Amino acid sequence: MSFLLPLALGAGSSLLGGLFGSASASAENGAMNAINSQDENFQLGLYASEIANQEQLSLQSTMFDQMMDERSENMREVNTLRNVDMAERKADDDITKKFIQTITQ
Repeated sequence: MSFLLPLALGAGSSLLGGLFGSASASAENGAMNAINSQDENFQLGLYASEIANQEQLSLQSTMFDQMMDERSENMREVNTLRNVDMAERKADDDITKKFIQTITQ
């Protein structure tokens, strides 16, 4: 039975090696899971930041569009008032010319 002792020692060492190996693999898997979790959280943070930036850009774009619409409306009003003023001046000039013609006749 003395031949069983080396077999038992060999089996025991392989069993212990397997246990330590699986513990090592488990630790590696845990570390990889932690790294993956950190990366996923980082990516989620980047995505949230990108969404916030897009919302800010959209708000700025909307404000700019409103400002340009108001400016265009103001320019149309100014042009309309200018045209009315020119029409009044032309009418005044016509009245003045007719008045001068009536005086000189």
